[in-house]
Amino acid sequence: MRVTTRNAQFQQWAALLDNRAKRQRSGEFIVQGVRPVTLAVRHGWPIAAMLYDASAAPLSRWATQTLDAARAARVAVAPELLRELGEKTGDAAPELLAVAKLPADDLARIPAGPGMLTVVFDRPASPGNLGTLIRSSDAFGATGVIVTGHAADVYDPRSVRASTGSLFSVPAVRIPSHRPVLEWVAALRAGGTAVRIVGTDEHGDRDVAEVDFTGPALVLVGNETSGLSTAWRDACDHLARIPMAGAASSLNAAMAASIVLYEAARQRRMAR
Repeated sequence: MRVTTRNAQFQQWAALLDNRAKRQRSGEFIVQGVRPVTLAVRHGWPIAAMLYDASAAPLSRWATQTLDAARAARVAVAPELLRELGEKTGDAAPELLAVAKLPADDLARIPAGPGMLTVVFDRPASPGNLGTLIRSSDAFGATGVIVTGHAADVYDPRSVRASTGSLFSVPAVRIPSHRPVLEWVAALRAGGTAVRIVGTDEHGDRDVAEVDFTGPALVLVGNETSGLSTAWRDACDHLARIPMAGAASSLNAAMAASIVLYEAARQRRMAR
């Protein structure tokens, strides 16, 4: 298959870049960048199509190997169109893009058990912050990410890029409100998994290092401006603060989550 004009197929792909509703209706999203595309294929993520530069002769070794490894339709795309889909500035078009399929937003995708360390990001406004949090979750051994409420989209290209491919190794689930998550936690507790819910707040009741993260835990991070909702605050077993010096009273939400996740990873490493 070849796409060399702005035909209906191209228009459909282009709409996936900035139209969340169309991503949801089509069940697809665009993956840009060498590392995200590589990890999507390596982790066996369902891919509808691999788009490659129709003018490249030959393709690089990476592109050839990735195309061979992906179980997806191959589509040769004119470089100027591939550049638009890759949101690239300048003359160079990306060699490869992937059109990936959206997974189900099902909490069953989040591993639960004694080693559970799941992050909840409540109503994030910034796709970049969301992608960064997913990246940190991957780096520090979190078992999953849950995004609640009216929030930036996990599958926004800016979020996917900011995750640098970690989206494809850490399950991320979108849930409309806190209620289904708390029902899920209640079911886990009833089944014997003693999940501790720890919120992050500059006025928390204890320093983050004083919270025990060695058992199964749900770490809550609030909206960048308003913090955690009242409902989430009420659900917390602890509100943890990060000790700080200087004039700063708070941290970027993704940065704060990264510090908490590092502390959890440190405690778990020391407890082995």
